[in-house]
Amino acid sequence: LAAIPVSLIGAFGIMALAGFSINVLTLLALVLAIGLVVDDAIVVLENIYTKVEGGLAPRPAAVVGTREIYVAVLATTIALVAVFLPIIFQGGIIGALFREFGLTLAGAVAISGFVALTLTPMLASKLLKRRDEHPWLYRKTEPFFERLNAGYQGALHGFLRWRWMAFGIMAGAAALIYVLFNTLESELAPQEDRSQIRISANAPQGRGYGYMLDYMARLEALVRQEVPEASAVITNVAPGFGSAASVNSGNINLILPPPEERERSQDDIANALQRAVRRLPGARVNVSQPATIATSSGRGAPVQFILQGPDLEALRAAIPPFMERAQQDPAFQFVRVDLEFTLPELQVEVDRTRAQALGIDPLDVAQTLQLALSEQRLGYFVRAGEQYEVLAQVEREARNTPGGLRSLFVRSASGTPIPLENLIATREAAAPPQLFRYNRFTAATVSAQPAEGVPLGAALDAMDRIAEEALPPGFTTALAGQSRDFRESSGQAYVAFLLALVLIYLVLAAQFESFRDPFIILLTVPLALAGALLFLWYFDATLNVFSQIGLVMLVGLVTKNGILIVEFARQRREAGLGVREAVEEAAAARFRPILMTTLATILGTLPIALALGAGAESRIPMGLAVIGGLSVGTLLTLFVIPALYTFLAGRHEAAAHDAELDVALAEAERTNGRPVLSGDGAPDGAPQTAPAGATERRDG
Repeated sequence: LAAIPVSLIGAFGIMALAGFSINVLTLLALVLAIGLVVDDAIVVLENIYTKVEGGLAPRPAAVVGTREIYVAVLATTIALVAVFLPIIFQGGIIGALFREFGLTLAGAVAISGFVALTLTPMLASKLLKRRDEHPWLYRKTEPFFERLNAGYQGALHGFLRWRWMAFGIMAGAAALIYVLFNTLESELAPQEDRSQIRISANAPQGRGYGYMLDYMARLEALVRQEVPEASAVITNVAPGFGSAASVNSGNINLILPPPEERERSQDDIANALQRAVRRLPGARVNVSQPATIATSSGRGAPVQFILQGPDLEALRAAIPPFMERAQQDPAFQFVRVDLEFTLPELQVEVDRTRAQALGIDPLDVAQTLQLALSEQRLGYFVRAGEQYEVLAQVEREARNTPGGLRSLFVRSASGTPIPLENLIATREAAAPPQLFRYNRFTAATVSAQPAEGVPLGAALDAMDRIAEEALPPGFTTALAGQSRDFRESSGQAYVAFLLALVLIYLVLAAQFESFRDPFIILLTVPLALAGALLFLWYFDATLNVFSQIGLVMLVGLVTKNGILIVEFARQRREAGLGVREAVEEAAAARFRPILMTTLATILGTLPIALALGAGAESRIPMGLAVIGGLSVGTLLTLFVIPALYTFLAGRHEAAAHDAELDVALAEAERTNGRPVLSGDGAPDGAPQTAPAGATERRDG
């Protein structure tokens, strides 16, 4: 346990050097570190204690035990640190979110490895004692652990009789990974309960501020009726301050009490409101919740699907069938497009020839229309100590229809009033309030709210399918906001996963001076991955940035078990044991530290999986992935890796032994000046002598 405060204080030092703050992600790293930093100390201390129980004094036991295990400790520490290197150097949202998380956790683990090889042996040499009689707790519990160890040895010995089953288990794990990856839903991040809901309303084009003021009052009354537990209801009409694009819109910010003070969750209230607002016609209303991961590009609806067409007319023709298909799709409960050709427009064309004949400048016609229709401010007046604006505008009854322009006059050069209808021609049309471009293409953005229970990944797949079926040739699509962040983060997580595998393989290959041993160790990864995905599926979690980071972490966590078994098996082989005997003895000797380190990591991760604390919902998938991967992966690793080792390492070790023997024979031949025992026998007449120092090795 002394490794925990030392490693965490060291991690704070690394955070200070890197300029990090204490925030949600660095604290998440420290919570996980509590379960990880004890692993190396457990392995070292367990090996030292075994030597003490074998009869050594504490001080030499600390030296011998640490020397025997230090290669495995270095390998596990470097492997786990290497896992976080791809995350640290990732760009995009993965890099922005998890750079501090990865560096903090990697720093804590690196310091814990140093502590395990220095502080832990020193404390063991001072605090451990050789006992002739063990204490009461030891006598009560040790028989259970001995039976557990003996049971595992018997089970492993029996499994190795049918060791070919290991290949079937690996194939089953691969099949399970494939099925679950295609079954699990995906999203950017799970929805957190932040006690806030946003209701936005968009009326048909042409509706004015007065209409929206009345509609938002009725919508607010409905919200207060449906959500009696609301702390505050803040209504905003025409949030664009009267611009043409927003005068027909409004929104409501609904503030809720903290989750522990209400019976319904934020998600339940939002879904109930979405059903309730359908009873209020007159505008399209969408109920949304604040995104768990809010970025500058992540505002608005979760689904933001961009249609890019060759020109405006092509978009005008393509949008209606696309929107019809999207609105009928059960994956969405709300769909709208920002490019709408529904803004009523009265186009006025001045007859310049007639205006010139009457001595009227077209500018006079424009100024007359502006004065009559645009609420132009002419000045101020003061009354009862208060200042008022003087606004010029024709009364509403006289300007509600295009025919109202007939009552307007403009003066000719001679001062004669001329009816405006003699100088202009009018035409009613519909036009978009504003035009949009994306990547220099004429574009329209389709915003959608996924239906209840539909994750973001499934909603985007539905949009892709509709685009493939409904859009004509020449159109392209793109994503924005949360949708783009989701697609980018998914690709980056898979790249980080593959890079972590490559880095760990290279690191272990350099340490073990072997290409096969690291391959055997990395066979633990699919076993753990299958367990992690199984837990995510069973607990109805999703694949998101947090669970994906948990899967990357598993690469370093489960390889520790394989490293302990393979490294100890190599030592037993060097002592003269055959492949099967060596790996059985190694697995039995490492059984208890593997269980201890696995349980320490699982218990350290348990608070994350139990969603303790505010906003913890988003981090549940990470905890489930780590706990599931370690539980299932460790159980299978204890049997599968020894079995695979007997297949893959046996030939490798025999070939290495033959190569060493050939080198020794050649050296002896050069030394003695005559042929010696080689291959199947010796040359005719040559004495069958072995080179000096050569020993016979049992080979399983």
